[in-house]
Amino acid sequence: MNAAVKPEAMDNKGFGLPDERELRDQMRKDLPADTFTAQTWRIIWFLPLQMIIWGGIATILMAGLPWYANLLLGLVVGHTIGSQALLAHEVLHGALGMSKRWQNFFGWLGFGPMVVPPEFWRKWHNVVHHGNTNIGDVDPDSFGTLRRYKTDPKQKKFTKLAPGGRTWYSYLFLTYSFTMHAQLVLWLQARSRKQFKDLNRKKGIRQSFLLLGCWVALAIISGPLALFTVVIPFMVANALGQGYILTNHFLRPQTVSNNPLDNSMSLRSHPILDRLHYRFSHHVEHHFFPKMSSNKAPRVRKWLEDNHGDRYMAMPHGTAIKYLYSTPRVYKSATELVDPIHPERTFDLLPLQKQYSATNYRQAV
Repeated sequence: MNAAVKPEAMDNKGFGLPDERELRDQMRKDLPADTFTAQTWRIIWFLPLQMIIWGGIATILMAGLPWYANLLLGLVVGHTIGSQALLAHEVLHGALGMSKRWQNFFGWLGFGPMVVPPEFWRKWHNVVHHGNTNIGDVDPDSFGTLRRYKTDPKQKKFTKLAPGGRTWYSYLFLTYSFTMHAQLVLWLQARSRKQFKDLNRKKGIRQSFLLLGCWVALAIISGPLALFTVVIPFMVANALGQGYILTNHFLRPQTVSNNPLDNSMSLRSHPILDRLHYRFSHHVEHHFFPKMSSNKAPRVRKWLEDNHGDRYMAMPHGTAIKYLYSTPRVYKSATELVDPIHPERTFDLLPLQKQYSATNYRQAV
């Protein structure tokens, strides 16, 4: 039995209610029809993104700029790679329409630099994560329950790497962990878990080596400038994505029903960054409608705030990062986090729900 909320544990606020289907149906009824139609025109955003990435790398290699200019360009390239991956995430969900072949093409552009083949991403993210979000030890994107670490005590050391691990190197976790986690899922989880049984794992591994080879080739061509063309862009792109991904679920309870109001959290990001990052902050909204284009997500946010403000949670982005680094990552119970190395260190998640629900947030501001 996984550590998830049982029906008798539901509180009087409606937490844990399995009403996600009814909510989806009501939103489809209340919101304009074009909220849920594919926005294929948005694929044009790949053009300026590609121009910035390749133009930035070429300038670093050929312009002979001082180190601080190369540093700035490296940061811009990395940010653009990360933003492009967020757009590719929409593409591979089908939010921009197109055939699977074209989706894969843009998936390679967006996730290739992250060393994640698009077919593997579909299975890992679209199917296994979305189908088992924050459910026990099943969600591949969760640190799971305390039971896992009691069964295999060696895994406890891994939590020292993560935000909340209280080690100096845990602060570097965001800068590489998206790519690292992808490879852990591909090499380990996909080998042993039934949810991945129809994945061509060997093909995904070969493709990952090909993508890694592209980074190595660029590093060789760049020589000492690889710091600016490879290392910094790779770290920034990982950090950008993980700055959203880890906050979207790691501060939410585990549940039996796959209800985004309970197992997911949205963020309140700066409006300019929100647009540059294709509104990835609207994550509860995305889990309700994975095929919805992100430019329509604000409509869903407003509906949830107006109709279920006590249940809908959207924390300021900076606050979420702060909580991420000050709390442990393993679930002792459905609503309580624990450090498996120091089990006396726990954190109750439910007060966050009360403090940062949309209703209380509106009152506070």
